[in-house]
Amino acid sequence: MNLFLGLLENMVLAAIPAVGFGLVFNVPRHALIYCALGGAIGRGGRFLLMGTLDMPLAWATLLAAAAVSLLGVYVAQRMRAHPKVFTVAAMIPMIPGVPIFKALIAVAQMQEKGTTDELLATALQSGLTAGFVVAALAIGLAVPGLLFYRRRPVV
Repeated sequence: MNLFLGLLENMVLAAIPAVGFGLVFNVPRHALIYCALGGAIGRGGRFLLMGTLDMPLAWATLLAAAAVSLLGVYVAQRMRAHPKVFTVAAMIPMIPGVPIFKALIAVAQMQEKGTTDELLATALQSGLTAGFVVAALAIGLAVPGLLFYRRRPVV
């Protein structure tokens, strides 16, 4: 039951910023529900992959972003719109804000107090985690283009 409540919380709280960024990106009103669903599915999928399969954050983000991107292509074909209308706003809730914040705080403390092993380790670990997650989001967003919209076959 605890996993279900965590999943539901993640999905609901991810749908809100997805709709907000959809509004910022001038997504049509009738398409905002798909932005919300994409954000909820992406964040919920990542939560499930990390919670049930003990998958690392970056790999779970890659799979969730690829699933949202593929779903966005399907919805875009049905609505005759560009896939990025749905997928970019849906990826925003998966941006690693906490690791980026931790890395920046550690760097600021290193500038203020001097470099220590603990601060350097925190800055590197959090910075690398954030970098890998952002790279996973970018690759996951590009998956449909790499698979379906190529002029030459993959193999």
